Amino acid sequence: MHSGTSFPTKSIVRKASLFYFVFVMYSYTTAGPFGLEDQVTTSGPGMTLIYHLILPFFWCIPISLVAAELTTAMPVQGGFYRWVRAAFGDFWGFLAGWWNWSASFLLGGAYAVLFTDYLGFYFPQIIGWKHYVVSIVLIAIITWINVRGIRMVGQFATALELFILLPVLVMVVMGLAKWQHNPFIPIVPPHQPLNKIFGVGLALGVWLYSGYEQLSTVAGEVENPQRSFPRALAIVVPLSVATYFLPTLAALAAVDNWQQWHTRYFSDAAQLIGRSWLGFWMTLAAMVTNISILNGTVLASTRMPSAMAEDGYLPSFLARLHPRFGTPWIAIIVSAIIYALLAFQTLTQLINVYVWLRVATSLMTVLSGWRLRVTKPEMRRTFVIPWGKFGVLYVLAAPIIMSYVVLRYSDPFAIRWGPAALLVGPVAYFLHRLIRRRSSHEPVSPC
Repeated sequence: MHSGTSFPTKSIVRKASLFYFVFVMYSYTTAGPFGLEDQVTTSGPGMTLIYHLILPFFWCIPISLVAAELTTAMPVQGGFYRWVRAAFGDFWGFLAGWWNWSASFLLGGAYAVLFTDYLGFYFPQIIGWKHYVVSIVLIAIITWINVRGIRMVGQFATALELFILLPVLVMVVMGLAKWQHNPFIPIVPPHQPLNKIFGVGLALGVWLYSGYEQLSTVAGEVENPQRSFPRALAIVVPLSVATYFLPTLAALAAVDNWQQWHTRYFSDAAQLIGRSWLGFWMTLAAMVTNISILNGTVLASTRMPSAMAEDGYLPSFLARLHPRFGTPWIAIIVSAIIYALLAFQTLTQLINVYVWLRVATSLMTVLSGWRLRVTKPEMRRTFVIPWGKFGVLYVLAAPIIMSYVVLRYSDPFAIRWGPAALLVGPVAYFLHRLIRRRSSHEPVSPC
């Protein structure tokens, strides 16, 4: 049964300005160039660079345009979850929220693990239980920052990103000054199967360019979201493309060793391009990047269970706001506990399963943009997807085409577990309906 489109909004004590919101969005969606290195060896240097020039037009740009329009039309807490619910009803709205929250479980704890892995380079004694404890302490610190509100999250994100981007900029300048090779050669690695070039590599690209609709979940915590959200997207999307493309181009042009690229290779590239000091600085930046992404992940994903609890899909205590900071502090802590319990996993293979959940929620978002254009044309939209009907067709068709290619060429692990992760959503919804139906038929005890 469709429940309508009127959703509650929250009065948040401290809202984020556009300046801090830009850094919050950037820290969640990108944070730095680190994480794409394996794409070079699996898809080839030329194809990797092509991906970062073309993929945004099929993924993050159309999704950002839809998110910008819908945020100006419905600037509510819960963002795209409530857009989907308004467009397609309770079932699909629940799935959008559930898939998003469960997707954060796959990678949230992994960022803390990656931070501790980097820390282990400087302190080799951090192994076993010590490794796990350090990861949990980091999650606890980020949780405390998030409980205090989006303004503190934004200030912390700004400081982290300035620290991260400075060595990246230095490496780009030095690398381009030492240009010696054609960075596009070879286009693809010889004798590689298609499911690696267009499967693993492309899935990694989709992961890198995902999340631009996610910060719609905190629309109620941003100053003038109808104005701030489209402006933040207009800044963050091109900045993200430059963050991935330019360091990769500079490193490949300066050092002709694409076969040796591996996870954390940008630190090696910085050392080869500059000196050991630049490699050390880049390693620190890579370590801090995981803190920044975890900080943004906690912010974006924890508003989802709070909004779903408000709507009766999850226990009501998850919707409680902190009396001083106005944040859904219990939802934040519960999510952090789940991240801590899963803080033994790494990103290996999880990204490919995560992409199935991300593709599903992103497609529901763009379809909601089209659906609400049809069913709610009277909604006031201060930002509208440009180019008329062609623009609407573009924001629908481009992500659908990209989703088909990514899922079609998924690796066997993702094909096995991706659909299973999606099916948990409908099961959870019908279990919720069953429990509610039974509780509503319980006899009332006499007074």
